[in-house]
Amino acid sequence: MARDYDSQLLESVSVRRRRLRDALLFGSERVRRTLDENLGKTFGGIALAAVLCAGCVGWSFISDRMSDGGFSGPRSGGIAGIAASW
Repeated sequence: MARDYDSQLLESVSVRRRRLRDALLFGSERVRRTLDENLGKTFGGIALAAVLCAGCVGWSFISDRMSDGGFSGPRSGGIAGIAASW
């Protein structure tokens, strides 16, 4: 009998904490939203932003290399153009 009371008490405490957390996070619309739903949307947005950033960096790299006249050899004025005077 004591075990049933303990498990019932623990379950009611966890339900109360979940309800309080949902009320704090979502306010009056706590019934309509869940934390899992918003976490999925958040991670999806972060993944989309990372892909867009990688695309922008790649596009910038390729356009910079193409504006120099292609992929052949180092740029002018680099270290290869300096003569050593030993």
